Amino acid sequence: MPILHVNDLDLWYDTQGDPSHPAILLIVGLGMQAVSWPESFCNELVQRGFYLIRFDNRDNGLSTKLHHLGKPNTLLAVLKLAFRMKLKAGYTLDDMASDAVGVLDALGISKAHIVGASMGGMIAQIVAARYPERTLSLTSIMSTSGRRGLPGPTRAARKVLFGTPPDPLNHEGVIQHFVRTMQVIGSPAYPTPAEHLRERVERTVKRSLDPTATTRQLLAIGASGDRVALLQTIKAPTLVIHGTSDPLVPIAGGRDVARLVPHAVLHEIEGMGHDMPDQLNPQLAALIGEHCHQQEESLAKVPA
Repeated sequence: MPILHVNDLDLWYDTQGDPSHPAILLIVGLGMQAVSWPESFCNELVQRGFYLIRFDNRDNGLSTKLHHLGKPNTLLAVLKLAFRMKLKAGYTLDDMASDAVGVLDALGISKAHIVGASMGGMIAQIVAARYPERTLSLTSIMSTSGRRGLPGPTRAARKVLFGTPPDPLNHEGVIQHFVRTMQVIGSPAYPTPAEHLRERVERTVKRSLDPTATTRQLLAIGASGDRVALLQTIKAPTLVIHGTSDPLVPIAGGRDVARLVPHAVLHEIEGMGHDMPDQLNPQLAALIGEHCHQQEESLAKVPA
């Protein structure tokens, strides 16, 4: 099993493409695994001349699970956030950003294009801001600045976000729970056929299932605060991609990121929700590939 030892953790990773090509580091979102990046999307980027690196965040997939941190009290955390009280978490998004940079260190990669989705977009933003010397470009997908007052999830999306399978030992019940979750937050204009969705869910559940670890990641988001000031310091060329029909992280979040990061480019996709449906993967790969290649071309023009 391919493992990197980073920050006293074992992080599962894989790579695709030619190591001599420009590197793209893919950072997944809340409760997601490295293999959640669609293969068609990854293949498109490899064909466009990039070396892809995927890894399981701490506390998920086949990476180290931090069970010693216990199970957070989600209700208490929500109440504390509502009353602007300080939250304590076993780790923060800054720690997870350090993990991402540690992956590059372990692989001997000095700089990479940083691409993150949802919570992964938050982590990618922190990498770009705090590690500018390691960041060739930033792509933030269906993410947010975390600014207070931005629209939150719809009622249905909030329900599935905080929901857990009724019986974690009932395999079929777990599958149905996560299929329903993806249907609620997915793209209304680009629905994934139920049988394909079930196949994806079964594959990830079989690989790893730990709802408690996902709750710890959720707490890390809440304890990390907003990134309003941090985003304004980012100097890397930045692309923000967001769907107009995202029920989990409404498009106002993406628009706020694009407004805060100097010279960021915002690309809104009509009818896209909080997923990466097969129908959109060629478009998403093209947008990211072009964004990254533009930076490569700019660097090539700089005198040595």
